[in-house]
Amino acid sequence: MFSEGHVVVLLHAFPLNAGLWRPQVERAPTGWRFITPELPGFGSSWLPPARTMEGMAREVLNVLDEQGIERAVIGGMSMGGYVTLALHRLAPERFSAMILADTRATADNDEQRAARLRMIEVVRAKGPSPVADEMLPKLLGATSHRERPELADRVRQMIEANSRQAIAGAVEAMMGRSDSRPLLPHIAVPTLVVCGREDVLTPPADSEALHAGIRGSRLALIEEAGHLSNIEAPDRFSFALNSFLGELSNS
Repeated sequence: MFSEGHVVVLLHAFPLNAGLWRPQVERAPTGWRFITPELPGFGSSWLPPARTMEGMAREVLNVLDEQGIERAVIGGMSMGGYVTLALHRLAPERFSAMILADTRATADNDEQRAARLRMIEVVRAKGPSPVADEMLPKLLGATSHRERPELADRVRQMIEANSRQAIAGAVEAMMGRSDSRPLLPHIAVPTLVVCGREDVLTPPADSEALHAGIRGSRLALIEEAGHLSNIEAPDRFSFALNSFLGELSNS
C-alpha cells in the first residue's frame, strides 16, 4: 500500500487565494487529507508578501513542519505550480508525488517581464480592480465566458480580496523566477500534469512540455476549461486528480 503521502497540499494561482481549491476539497477521496495554504500575503495569510518563489516555497515548508507532515503530494496551479517547482528544488525529499496544473517550466521572456512591470505599477497606483479587469478575460476559457458567466464574479471577488502589496510582491516573484526546465529530468516522483484545453495563459503546449520532461508523468487535458480548469470543470478536474491519487493508494 501507499504508506506515505495521504496528505495533498494544493497551492493556489495568481492573483487568487486558497478558496480556489474548494471544489477539490469538497470532492476529496476517502482517506486523503487536503491542505490548501494561503501563499504569503494572500487571502487570510498574515505573513508579509514574499517577493521570490523560493520565499513562497519556504513558507509552504513551514506549514508542513508546523503540521508535522514529512512527505506529501504537493502541487499547484499556475503560480502555485511555480512555487511547487521551487519547493522541489529546495526539498525534493518532502514530495511523495507532484501535481502541476495550468503552469509551465519556462521563465518569463522580455515581453512578459515588461507586462509584469506594468502590472506592478498599476496595482500599486490603483489597487487590485484593474488587475481583475485585465486578467479575467484570460483566466477563464471561452466556454466558461459563454456558458458560466457567474464564474467571472467569483474570480473577481477572490482577486479584489487581496492587497495591492500581495499582488505586487507575487508579480515580482513570478518575474524573477528561474527556468525550471533543467529540473524536470530530476523529478523522480509520480507526477500529474493537468491543463484546460482552452487555457490561453499557459496553453496545452506548455503542459505537454512538462509531461515530456518529467519521466513517467501523466497528462490530463480538461475539456471546456481555461486557465482555472479546476473551477471551470470541477468534476473533470477532480476525476483526473482523484484517479491519480487512487493509483498512488494502490501502488
